[in-house]
Amino acid sequence: MRDSEVLVTHHKALMELSHNIGFIEMPRPRKLAALTELCTRLLGIQRASIWRFPPERDRITCEWLHDEGQPGRNNGIKEESVGYSLFRSDHPEYFQAITAERVIAVENAQNDPRTRSFDRGYLSVQNIHAMLDAPIFDGEQFSGVVCLESHERREWSVPDISLAVAIADTISLMNTHEAWLRSKRALEYVRRYDSLTGLANIDSLRDRLGHLVRKIKRRGAGSLALIWIDVDRLKTINDGLGPQAGDQVIADIGLRLKEIQLAGKDFLARIGGDEFALVIRNYTLPSSLNEVTREIQSRIRQPIRVSDQNLTVSASLGICHFPGDCREPEELLRGAEAAMYHAKRQGRDRSTLFDSEIQMTARSRFALESELRETLKTNGLDVFYQPIMDRTGKQLESMEALVRWQHPQRGWLSPIEFLDVARSAGLMYELGACVLRNVCAHWRDAKNRNIPLPTISVNLSAEQVLVPELPERVKEICNTQDMPVSALQFEVTEDSIQGDFSLIGRVLEQLVEAGAELAIDDFGTGYSSLSRLKSLPFSRIKIDRSFIKNLPDDEDDCAITLSIIGLARGLGLSVVAEGVENDAHEAWLFEKGCDYLQGYLYSKPLPFSEIIGRYYSD
Repeated sequence: MRDSEVLVTHHKALMELSHNIGFIEMPRPRKLAALTELCTRLLGIQRASIWRFPPERDRITCEWLHDEGQPGRNNGIKEESVGYSLFRSDHPEYFQAITAERVIAVENAQNDPRTRSFDRGYLSVQNIHAMLDAPIFDGEQFSGVVCLESHERREWSVPDISLAVAIADTISLMNTHEAWLRSKRALEYVRRYDSLTGLANIDSLRDRLGHLVRKIKRRGAGSLALIWIDVDRLKTINDGLGPQAGDQVIADIGLRLKEIQLAGKDFLARIGGDEFALVIRNYTLPSSLNEVTREIQSRIRQPIRVSDQNLTVSASLGICHFPGDCREPEELLRGAEAAMYHAKRQGRDRSTLFDSEIQMTARSRFALESELRETLKTNGLDVFYQPIMDRTGKQLESMEALVRWQHPQRGWLSPIEFLDVARSAGLMYELGACVLRNVCAHWRDAKNRNIPLPTISVNLSAEQVLVPELPERVKEICNTQDMPVSALQFEVTEDSIQGDFSLIGRVLEQLVEAGAELAIDDFGTGYSSLSRLKSLPFSRIKIDRSFIKNLPDDEDDCAITLSIIGLARGLGLSVVAEGVENDAHEAWLFEKGCDYLQGYLYSKPLPFSEIIGRYYSD
């Protein structure tokens, strides 16, 4: 038979094997067994083996060996050979050749300089005279060898070499596919599981609830209870001991919930920073659920050892039933969350069942969330401005932008009425962008009318400062309206800088590099270390109104305010007093050297047209 006919015959046999659905679904060892057996049968040789380079690449290790001299023994594999290694230091000529030449076709292996080092204890013992090796790859990296061995001297033909290379390429494709599957599984894990606790995440929970709800509807029988578990006051732990301590608490509680044995326990997930959800199937009568919630709260209350001290925490629980309380999986989630918030409002460390009163409150909240989403899509929020005066209270120094919402049915809404909804719905980043777009539009309008506006302060939420792309988005929005970033000052609260310090530092530094100034808002009400304050590029501190309210009569408030002014001086920062409402506040703050004043004594927050009319009318 001519070489061309042999080559076609070999490749046809390989294609029939490798493209067979049974082969595709085989585990890797069976695939290697089938490929090596095919080689020995088609080429009439005695041995075919697969070798792999470990990461150190100082050796090759046998992954699979098919030996026709071992009939009926694990499909010809010689088990003691698997894992056997050949070291580069013992066989330098072979390693150099396989690396440089890729394909090695040797007629007399015992005498060829590339392979004769194998003679000691191997070639002669196994009666091997001819060798044909072809390279295997993982992507672009040379990762292994297909080795074909004959008991007779043999001049390897073009069809022989072509088959060896094709077998090696088939294994290379297997490697690539297996790497893709590993990557896919890793990505799926990241997408569906929480990295801190190892528990399922909210997406996995939604899938499970959807499956169970469909099953109950189809059968017309069965019930579910979803328990929403929120750890109380975790923020206090984060603030006092740092976020690592908070993570340790969450991980410990997740482990306790995972290990707890409960009647009807079906699925557990971590669904937020300090929130878990537990699905109970069928055991959903009040008596059963009372036992479940008591056991959960008892386990969570057990002391947790953190930073050489015992912490005692509690949790608020909300419970919603299917089919009794809702008809769809998303309603089950919403209902359990609403019941949990009701439990928190009742004093924490308790559980609440979803009922008609909570349902009405929840529906109102969900409706407001939906309306807020639509409003943000159209940039429909408004911005009011409150003046910040110099220390005499006579000269406008800057203005703070404050978000407002003119709801079509409810009228003007202040932030306290919708910011919590925005935060729980994950809308704070888009809300901040909406405010900035409005500020830029007002600034451009003033510029077109030759009105020189002072610096405008814009609040940044914790959700915004944790987004690495924030500085670029700020510059993009400002560029669209031809507004310089230097016309802005951004205010962040102390609590907003308690997350990933390196990330927050980069975001704030980039905002300053773009031209903006930074201020710490509501200073004195949160937790911030001096090391953080001095390491971040702030230029201003705003004293919270709670310390100004009782000046100058309250000695403690006087002492606190003076200490903040002194701290600011030591750090080279200017100071704004918020909540200045009367002449006594103004006089005391002026005397003590406070730089700027803000409050109702000068103006409440006003729409843009009114602030312009008040301070820039002819």
